[in-house]
Amino acid sequence: MTNNFLTTIKSLKLIEGCKAAQLYALSSLGPVSTSGSGDAGGSGRPQPPPPPKTISLRSGSLYYPHAAPSTSGAFTPEHHLPCGLPVADALEPTLDACLRPVDHVGALAASFRRVSAATAGGDDDLCDAYLEQHALFQSIGDARLLRRSLRAARVHADDPHRRVVLAAWLRYERREDELDPAPPPLAPCTATTPLLECPRAAVFASVSSGVEPVCPCRRPPPTPATPPPQRLRRNTSGAVSEMSEEEEPETNDLWFIIGEEEVACERSCIAALSKPLNTLLYGGFAEAQRDRIDFSRDGITARGMRAVAAYSRHGQVDDFPPDIISQLLAFANKFCCDGLKAACDNKLASMVRGVDDAHSLIEVGLEEASHLLVASCLQAFLRELPKSLTNPDIARLLCTPEGRECLDIAGNASFALYYFLSYVAMEQNLKSNTTVMLLERLNECAELPWQKQLALHQLGCVMLARGEFEDAQEWFEAAVAEGHVYSLAGEARAKYKRGHKYAAYKLMNSVVGDYEEPAGWMYQERSLYCVGKEKQSDLQSATELDPTMTFPYKYRACALLEEDNAASAIAEISKVIGFKMATDCLELRAWFYLALEEYELAVQDVRAILTLDPGYMMFHGRMHGEQLIELLRGQVQQWDMADCWMQLYDRWSAVDDIGSLAVVQQMLSREPGNSSLRFRQSLLLLRLNCQKAAMRSLRYARNSSVHEHERLVYEGWILYDSGHRDEALAKAEQSISLQRSFEAFFLKAYALGDSSLDTESSLSVVQLLEHANSCASDNLRKGQAYNNMGSIFVDCDMLDEAAECYGIALNIKHTRAHQGLARVHYLKNRKQAAFDEMTKLVQIATNSASAYEKRSEYGERDAAKNDLNTATLLDPTRTYPYRYRAAVLMDENKEEEAIAELSGAIAFKPDLQLLHLRAAFFDSMGDTASTMRDCEAALCLDPTNGDTLELYSKASARAEPES
Repeated sequence: MTNNFLTTIKSLKLIEGCKAAQLYALSSLGPVSTSGSGDAGGSGRPQPPPPPKTISLRSGSLYYPHAAPSTSGAFTPEHHLPCGLPVADALEPTLDACLRPVDHVGALAASFRRVSAATAGGDDDLCDAYLEQHALFQSIGDARLLRRSLRAARVHADDPHRRVVLAAWLRYERREDELDPAPPPLAPCTATTPLLECPRAAVFASVSSGVEPVCPCRRPPPTPATPPPQRLRRNTSGAVSEMSEEEEPETNDLWFIIGEEEVACERSCIAALSKPLNTLLYGGFAEAQRDRIDFSRDGITARGMRAVAAYSRHGQVDDFPPDIISQLLAFANKFCCDGLKAACDNKLASMVRGVDDAHSLIEVGLEEASHLLVASCLQAFLRELPKSLTNPDIARLLCTPEGRECLDIAGNASFALYYFLSYVAMEQNLKSNTTVMLLERLNECAELPWQKQLALHQLGCVMLARGEFEDAQEWFEAAVAEGHVYSLAGEARAKYKRGHKYAAYKLMNSVVGDYEEPAGWMYQERSLYCVGKEKQSDLQSATELDPTMTFPYKYRACALLEEDNAASAIAEISKVIGFKMATDCLELRAWFYLALEEYELAVQDVRAILTLDPGYMMFHGRMHGEQLIELLRGQVQQWDMADCWMQLYDRWSAVDDIGSLAVVQQMLSREPGNSSLRFRQSLLLLRLNCQKAAMRSLRYARNSSVHEHERLVYEGWILYDSGHRDEALAKAEQSISLQRSFEAFFLKAYALGDSSLDTESSLSVVQLLEHANSCASDNLRKGQAYNNMGSIFVDCDMLDEAAECYGIALNIKHTRAHQGLARVHYLKNRKQAAFDEMTKLVQIATNSASAYEKRSEYGERDAAKNDLNTATLLDPTRTYPYRYRAAVLMDENKEEEAIAELSGAIAFKPDLQLLHLRAAFFDSMGDTASTMRDCEAALCLDPTNGDTLELYSKASARAEPES
């Protein structure tokens, strides 16, 4: 293949690792993320860039600190890019650092049964059961399931320590929602802070489990306590009178001597503090006969002893300073004063309001084994993650065996703690020593089989990434011994890295042969140790069994490029990009476009990458995407903002979401503070199912807003997306009171419309959308408003009004309105017109799986099956086509084929609807055991699904007589 390359590309000086025509693994070991930056951590978070590089506009070359600049000024044809053409055999798939059961359905069903049993029996292990679900959901990759399991674990955490850990974890996962400036980590929560994340509720909850109705931060102040009855004294004449608080009681009958001072006490009050003190003062010891006792060597000052005396009389420590309370705590530990210790522990814990306070009090808590104080300090550290791990003192406490032992003595070491810490560390840097130490602590805390499997497997993954292959193999073998079959893939990788290729192949070959229905990852892993047709065959089998794995597409694409078939290579990698916005796949396609000199398309993909991950480094982590765009500046058409708006309008109308994303990114590179563009970017990212990136853009929109009414709208959307619908409505109304705007009315209408409304309420939402369209805005947003109005009219059975709205939307090129208009035609019994309307959308939105899927509803059976087959090819993750085909097969009494259709999808996408439908099929076939298993797996995904609960109840009732 002959390629013509411009000087701007030719003069790229990448380091020696890229001078050869090689591409190392674009994806890194660890959880699948949108980063793909080549960093071995696979963190999904922006990584610090390498030392600054400068661009010379004289020759368009990129200068590296340790590389001589190119002196070439003229272009000459070459066969390879100077940064190296991708090489298929240099690619390596990710090894997921999470639990991956061979039988997902069985594992989910077993997890549901454990939770049900623990719930029925009032078991204290519910928190651990939900943490196990969290570990299982990691391989599914659904953020909503992960958050739900964490929330459930937090609800059922029965002690302050685990409440602190899980509340901090929930807050860590929601950090992208934070507004600017962010509140202090231990600040009291607000009305929109989730109660389960409240720092005070975690430490000072008055119940052991469940959610209190009112957060401690928002409880009314306690009613002043009734003052204790005045103590009485008898004067010399025998008369009784009240004593003032300042007066010493006449019953002082004990003095503690500390140095040269004497502290007056009441013997009975001191003795009541604990059994040891009672024995000391009333038992057979010499002190029982003395009224003056020397405490000079007992480690307490005279001030501290006075505080002990005061507490013994009044039972309060609120008025004492921290140093005195620390002395009281030590005294309580020494003499086993449980009540005094609890009061001091609680008071000191309430004084921790930030990291500085935690630093000053953590040693006291550890020395005195104060459970609540250490939990409160630990919470301050956890809420500053990942920053906390860079502090040597905190890292020493959290990472070392000695630190874990100290935490354990104070009741604050647990599997949950190190599960969270190692999760954060792996996300930041998979190879770091900190990550290794935290995983070692995780393994030490692991007790249950799944905990051992997870810790050992993750240690193997980290050692493999660090190049310590012998250790990696040992950890993987230990994980396999605990029952984690997926760790065999890691064991094979380690053997291969150590030069034992045949042993690796033999191991994976046995794994494939041991299972009647091998998983896709098994074929993918075996392909690494094959060549030629055998390798391609395994990769094809992997794709058929699990089309969501990206490595087979990447390998085939690179192999096609090596065969001088660049167009087919682009088509192959585009298959996966069509349903999975993976940055490493976008990078590979951009690389192919560079090889074809399709610089406009290459830049478009790079801009899409930077939208998903602003810190992304191209070419195996050696060049920032912005630098590549700058180098190609002279080879692509430059647009001003007016041109960009035209391009955005065209791409939006063509349902080209990636192209729209790239245009918005280009506009933001010119106007980074444009909040409306940030908001539009978030809408596009939501459409592409990139929730985290969307929330980041929305937060940027809010933080860069210069007008208060705009800021309120963006805050409203953040609240709405966080589940605070009423608060979002309040923000919209507040914004409208300041200035009527399209976005404020649209937000209010959207929030009100997101519930079951009667016709009158629905029409009020339409009125809000009309108000929105009366305000200044562009046709892109107005088209969306008319489309929403049409949907509401359809729900109200006002079809003519709906058709009118859809027609207006189409006139301003809101192409998606074809779908709504097709629905109107169908409801008017014009099925062919509906089909034709959707055909228009199919022709415009090329390669849109949703368009084909929707058109299938209006076609005859054969046409519908063809459309759904096409939809599955374009996006194998959409579940409706599988369900439709399975239902058709059941209608034709092809039960086994129907089950196989659903099972093929469930194997790589355990989905509630798929599982429920298969359970129903099994139920109709009389297979009660399989019905219950699928119901249990489905209920693990959604315990509240009414249809599945009903089916499960019926199957359980039938199973009881059989057992």
